[in-house]
Amino acid sequence: MEHFTDKDLLDFTDLIDGETEFIPLLSNEDETLMNNEKIPEELPVLPLRNNVLFPGVVIPITVGRDKSIKLIKDSYAGDKIIGVISQRDIEIEDPDADDLYHVGTVAQIIKILQMPDGSTTAIIQGKKRYRLLELFQKDPYFKAKVATFETLEHEVDKKDEGFKALISSVKDMSMQIIKMSPNLPSDAAFAIKNIESPVFLVNFASSNLNIEIREKQELLEVSDFIERANKVLKALSREMQVLELKNQIQNKVKTDLDKQQRDFLLNQQLKTIQEELGGSPYEQEINEMKEMASHKKWSKEVKDIFDGELRKLQRMNPQAAEYSIQVNYLEMLVELPWNEFTPDNLDLNNAQKILDEDHYGLEKVKERIIEHLAVIKLKKDHKSPILCLVGPPGVGKTSLGKSVARSLGRKYIRMSLGGLRDEAELRGHRKTYIGAMPGRIIQSLKKAKSSNPVFVLDEIDKVSGNSIQGDPQAALLEILDPEQNVEFHDNYLEINFDLSRIMFIATANTLNTIHPALRDRMEIID
Repeated sequence: MEHFTDKDLLDFTDLIDGETEFIPLLSNEDETLMNNEKIPEELPVLPLRNNVLFPGVVIPITVGRDKSIKLIKDSYAGDKIIGVISQRDIEIEDPDADDLYHVGTVAQIIKILQMPDGSTTAIIQGKKRYRLLELFQKDPYFKAKVATFETLEHEVDKKDEGFKALISSVKDMSMQIIKMSPNLPSDAAFAIKNIESPVFLVNFASSNLNIEIREKQELLEVSDFIERANKVLKALSREMQVLELKNQIQNKVKTDLDKQQRDFLLNQQLKTIQEELGGSPYEQEINEMKEMASHKKWSKEVKDIFDGELRKLQRMNPQAAEYSIQVNYLEMLVELPWNEFTPDNLDLNNAQKILDEDHYGLEKVKERIIEHLAVIKLKKDHKSPILCLVGPPGVGKTSLGKSVARSLGRKYIRMSLGGLRDEAELRGHRKTYIGAMPGRIIQSLKKAKSSNPVFVLDEIDKVSGNSIQGDPQAALLEILDPEQNVEFHDNYLEINFDLSRIMFIATANTLNTIHPALRDRMEIID
């Protein structure tokens, strides 16, 4: 239902205190008297811009045009009877006959009020419908010849059960809409409840429907009362559905906003307290990790996992035992060299020169190494062969690996496998265990800050076989297989890490104790 602007809204109680002669609610007797009144053949006509007046309904109208003000004052000084009719286009300042509808309402001027802002407001009450026949005067205001608009209201059987149900539905739905709409005063429900006349009830509902002026005019022009009541009921039903949906949305938004405002206020208070105490070290820690993560070259999958784990950390209580475990895990993620590589120097002459500088003799071994570097240069797929330097202690196997790293311009990592018994040394422990750490492969890469170092696996022949603590040699099978180590799985990280760009060089004193499958993975250089 529609409510007027603040300027148009008037309290009927104030009007009654001002010695007005009208009663806003029509009884059946009032309706009978109104229907028996005859309308004059000629009427001064007042065009309405944004409203439609229905018989029996009292509305305030703000009068702004000079013609309209003169018409209201002249009529109020006389018989107070005017013809009210709606404009087709509310934008037209000076309407003509073609700009007006052909059906209007005879109205009685109840009172004229001078508002504080200087405007004039008239309180009018609709009486009967009329049909505009001819507009014969334009100045100083409109006058027209009119005729009664015949309706079929007197033919309705008010004792019919269907009619009673229809009117009851209109009344109930109107009261529900008033109850649901925050813009309508609660007094309106009292008014609806006390309306006795079915015709006035439908007119009152029609007048206050939140629909277009054109649709209201169509209701005014319906002569069959039952048809008009059904149309009003349909419009009320549509409006109630809209109100229900609007209320649902507002309640949901209010609930969301209340929670957001509560969280915001609590966070602001917490932030203020922390600032007074010198800032939160936990927040600084999280911000530092976010800053480091913004520069990482990791894949979308790794980024999503990091973001998820970081959100989990932010929800944790810093005093909880799991907090430090989560922090260590995230720090490991941001400190690993994801897709960070050092450029290769594949100048074979330079490599030969560095090998000669660092080692005297070993011509056959150096020749095989140069051949492997040449293969890397020709293949250009960045996948490095796995070399195994075999020989007695002290012949320079480990230092050869260091020379290869220097000649390629790569970082150098050495890991001794002598006496290695636990598979977790290579693969790491699950982070759910207390004191869990990643395997030595991942830890070495973190220190090197590069994903393509030269990685020397020293004393590979001293690795223990299958035991109660796992099989380290089986773990090495994955690490040293170029087809498998693309997705090396560390138990601590729980994310696959690419080892395929690493150049592994193993050293051994003998081949006899090396697992046959592991031996097949490597290029043996005696």
